[in-house]
Amino acid sequence: MDIHKKHVIISCTLLFLGIIFPFTISAQKSFKNSFQDLDPIQAPLIPAPSDTTQWKHFKKSLLKWREQIHEKVNYNASLYDREDFQWIRSSFNCCFLMMYDQRFYDRNNNCYTIDKILVEGQKRFGGYDIVVLWHAYPRIGLDPRNQFDFYRDMPGGLNALKEVANKLHEKGVKVYINYNPWDTGTRRESIGDIDALAMVIKAIGADGIFLDTMDRGSEEFRQKLDMSRKGVVLESELALPVEDISRHHMSWAQWFYDSPVPGILRNKWIEPRHMQHGISRWTEDKSKELQTAWMNGSGIMIWENVFGQWVGWSPRDSYILKTMYGIQHYFSEMFTSDQWEPLVNNTLATDVYASLWYDDNCQLWTLVNRSYIQKDGPLLQITLNKDWAYYDLVKGEEVFPDKSGVIEGQIIPRGIGCIVAFPKDKTLKDFDKLLSSQSLIAQEKTYNTKSVQIKASLKPVSPTKLYKSIPQNMVEIDNYEGEIPVVFNCREIGYYQSLEHDFINRGPAIPHQKITFSRHIKVNHVAIDATPVTNAQYKEFLEATGYKPRFPENFLKHWKNGEIPVGSEQHPVVYVDLDDARAYAKWAGKRLPREEEWQLAAAGKEMYKYPWGNNIQAGHCNEHTNGITTPVKAYPLGRATCGAWDMCSNTWEMTESEYNDERNRFCILKGGSSYKAEGSDWYFDGGIQTTDFAAKQLLLYPGIDRCSTVGFRCVIDLKK
Repeated sequence: MDIHKKHVIISCTLLFLGIIFPFTISAQKSFKNSFQDLDPIQAPLIPAPSDTTQWKHFKKSLLKWREQIHEKVNYNASLYDREDFQWIRSSFNCCFLMMYDQRFYDRNNNCYTIDKILVEGQKRFGGYDIVVLWHAYPRIGLDPRNQFDFYRDMPGGLNALKEVANKLHEKGVKVYINYNPWDTGTRRESIGDIDALAMVIKAIGADGIFLDTMDRGSEEFRQKLDMSRKGVVLESELALPVEDISRHHMSWAQWFYDSPVPGILRNKWIEPRHMQHGISRWTEDKSKELQTAWMNGSGIMIWENVFGQWVGWSPRDSYILKTMYGIQHYFSEMFTSDQWEPLVNNTLATDVYASLWYDDNCQLWTLVNRSYIQKDGPLLQITLNKDWAYYDLVKGEEVFPDKSGVIEGQIIPRGIGCIVAFPKDKTLKDFDKLLSSQSLIAQEKTYNTKSVQIKASLKPVSPTKLYKSIPQNMVEIDNYEGEIPVVFNCREIGYYQSLEHDFINRGPAIPHQKITFSRHIKVNHVAIDATPVTNAQYKEFLEATGYKPRFPENFLKHWKNGEIPVGSEQHPVVYVDLDDARAYAKWAGKRLPREEEWQLAAAGKEMYKYPWGNNIQAGHCNEHTNGITTPVKAYPLGRATCGAWDMCSNTWEMTESEYNDERNRFCILKGGSSYKAEGSDWYFDGGIQTTDFAAKQLLLYPGIDRCSTVGFRCVIDLKK
């Protein structure tokens, strides 16, 4: 196996488990021996000793360890010194934006609504510094398009995305694109992946690349990015190795184990200007990541639309981050300097810990409350200086220590505190504005830990007229009420809900494995097309109606100059979206089938696994995996018991099971297809599928939604 592919597979597996295996043992070891000198190998989040008497030696060990690491890796900070990378020092809040999110693209008005995203981010979190434009997964693999095609096929293409980037830049927000190294089984570019990434970076004016499933990028990344555009950073998803900090300005702090006493972000300690973004995508309580960021002067990844599931932030956690954001920005140079002392030993409340940040004329303490009980009263004892002023930046007001230097205050359960001090005769620029802003945010204080919930609703179906008899080329499906099995591949996109309950706080239970559950259905008397709609039938519709879709991108892309390729007349029509299919159905006096109607036709009341029975048999369906379709009546042995043809593996078939939760819109596909992307479990399902198998297709825009692997058939309603 190729070493790179093997690395990606292992990384992806560990990512789902929520651990970084190489560091688990060392994390436990360093925690047990934290009172001694630190071992050379440390966990991504260095555990801190619980015994406060050990803190002094622990901090000395940290300083010594950093010097040793710098010497060992021959550390070179020149990339951090470059002027074009100074924006990183204030890039604390990063928004992971699913481009399928309906708040980002308004399909009714055909426009990107980035202002909605930014306004919401400012209102709830204080603002965004970076927006990651996530594109392909979990759609990629449904057809041969590669990850770069998904940027090109977005509404308006790369030029429109450049306008999005320009608008973000006008607001002071940087833009990332995404790289999926595991995408090796779809259509190949004529150039290498890094060159293709550099082209997209240059085309839209992006500022960084998120390295999905990777712990680092190669030296080639750095060289080619510098050639395409200055100031472009790399941010790894997995824990960035120590020796690569000098080439990567950012990395995720994802699922890091922490000690009861707040730990130290290893990479941030080695290079204080290295920005890490804390993230635990399926966890409803974000306080652990918030506290790690606050104690380490680092950032947060704000990710609510997790590949089509909505894991919303709670009002409390949003309030905490909003409180942090203004302070972090105002003191960004201090938070990214080496004038940082973790775990100062002058907190007065149980379970409250503090870090100290300082320069010649300022001291700033970041405090966290590790408990679930509010802390009121004495919080911090400082060496009192009568010539200095002291401020509580969470409340946005001046505070007055008593004679012994005790500062009182309040920290909500799992919340944060912040005290800053500086000489009374020193004027900090716009400090009054900071106080005013923080005072207003303090009025939003909330204890509400219930995350924001949304609910997907099924789009109603308008019945056809009630037919007295079954039209030609249709077959009858008797009414049925009862339980049917439904099988999904356990993927991060989930199933029918906006957030599957089983995913909360842990993610997919059995990633990339089939999961079966039961649905109670009621199907009335209907008739279904004996075959999928063919190219010839769709051409007849076009000639009769003159139908032209509002958005022509990829419409009937496989036709040549509006003509069906010779020999493909009886193949299923593809490169149509739901609206194209509905237009045909309306013209024909029909409608699209619900998922359960399609399944009942394919499986029969016997609930066969395949239209012809319970076992795969050669010569019963299209067995290609390269996307080559066959005529709809090519496999008479594969007919369903109702008489329907081609209900397995030629193309996926759209159903009228469309769901919408105002963030994501999706429909259920049935039947499998003759295309299967190989090389990664992250790809969309393909190939031969059972009659009970359902696939969830996120919907966005016709140019994206029209695929070479998806067709449809119709149904009518019959009189009982």
